[in-house]
Amino acid sequence: MNNRHLYWLAGVLAAIAFAIFGYKVLILKFPVTPDRLATAWRIEARIDFNAHGGPVLGEFLLPRSTTTRPVFNEAFVSGPYGIATRDAGDNRAAVFSIAEATGPQTLFYRATLELAPATETPAPSPTPSLNRVPMNEAELAAARALLVKLRPRAAGISTLMGLLITNLRNAQPGDEASLLLGNSRSTRRIVDTAIKVLRQGGIPARRVNGFALAEDRRQIGVAHWIEVYVEDRWLPFQATDGAAGVPPRHFPWWRGEQNSVTITGADRPHITYSVSMAHQFALRAALERSRTIGVNLTDFSLFGLPFQTQQVYRILLVVPVGIFLLVLLRNVVGLRTFGTFMPVLIAMAFRETHLIWGITLFSIVVFLGISVRFYLEHLKLLLVPRLAAIVIVVIGVMALLSVISFKLGFMGGLSVALFPIVILTMTIERMTVVWDERGAMEAITQAAGSLVVAIFCYLLMNAQIVGHLAFVFPELLLVLLAGILLLGRYSGYRLTELGRFRVLAGKDPQ
Repeated sequence: MNNRHLYWLAGVLAAIAFAIFGYKVLILKFPVTPDRLATAWRIEARIDFNAHGGPVLGEFLLPRSTTTRPVFNEAFVSGPYGIATRDAGDNRAAVFSIAEATGPQTLFYRATLELAPATETPAPSPTPSLNRVPMNEAELAAARALLVKLRPRAAGISTLMGLLITNLRNAQPGDEASLLLGNSRSTRRIVDTAIKVLRQGGIPARRVNGFALAEDRRQIGVAHWIEVYVEDRWLPFQATDGAAGVPPRHFPWWRGEQNSVTITGADRPHITYSVSMAHQFALRAALERSRTIGVNLTDFSLFGLPFQTQQVYRILLVVPVGIFLLVLLRNVVGLRTFGTFMPVLIAMAFRETHLIWGITLFSIVVFLGISVRFYLEHLKLLLVPRLAAIVIVVIGVMALLSVISFKLGFMGGLSVALFPIVILTMTIERMTVVWDERGAMEAITQAAGSLVVAIFCYLLMNAQIVGHLAFVFPELLLVLLAGILLLGRYSGYRLTELGRFRVLAGKDPQ
């Protein structure tokens, strides 16, 4: 296989990993750091009405989820009422009903909202039907006159909206804007008047009703702004000055001129909205957001596994990170170790015993085991019986250390039982073989190298952000795989060998 094929393979693996990673971070807003908090808003709607003593049927308009304004954790507190949700044109609606109810009634709706910056272009929408609002002759003449006056001064819909809202805000007695507004100068009246004028000019427009999100407010009023249909899209404009965009920190709830609650079989409906700011873990918010846009990552991902299994994979998925570091330290730095992956397995044991106690207990067990191994050498045992004898000795030493440390009050000594027995046995056997074949210095060097690599692997694998990235973004393992494939072709000098070959870098003394 030539290098070009290898480079292409590594590049494809890395590209796939970064594409999935980027989608999770940029679109689904998965946090790249653990325990990061995301700002969320809890909105509660309380619906009060008086039932007449017969069947009650009502409809309450609900917000729609979008990528930048997801709605999740919806809940209804409806008592004996039946609840069902349905699409209602541009809105969602909750239909509540009961066969018989008498007297004061109260229903609640709660939801958690997020308010991300609206960076994407609004999605294309079907061309709406243009329903002109009924107007008398005087209002119709005023609307046409206002359009005739403003349109020549507008360079597009944005400037037209600015001019229209400014004229309505600054209406003077006797002018067209004043006649259209009548006695009210409220924001809702200005929005509805602007919509009338635009529709008379052949421009589809609608009212948007929502809320200004503020921290901990018991009662909040409904805010209003305008959406205008331009080039197959609904574009928002503010009702204060006609500026493009949704007003800052505003959340759209429903669209249209209808009330948010309609009820038959009852009277005096009254709705109260309250809002409070809350913080939740960004990872949980991202999972909820993925459900709202139809990408349920919990069904076909690690998040869909039972909790106990998830905890197992939280450990297993950091092993490739330790292996990648091991490859770097062996092939590039040049550290010598016992076995290929033995230091990584020792590092995993350090995760349970903690570093200081792990190093101490590992050193004691290996030292005593090697002493026994050298004694067994004189007995001329075969390989399998010799390894079996070392296993028994290792278990005995571990039990003895646990008893002694407990009696001395060192609870950390009890964690020696968490060491993998087979790994300790093979470490002892491997060290004695190297000792016999290459001498004591080589055996001590490889033992020290194994311990150093295990310490570095432990520090990396135990880092909170590494565990978070490995579990939440397992696709990044493809990047590690690509890196290992590239390192597999590395044939240059190792860092520990530079001192031996530095004379080759000098000039020829001749």
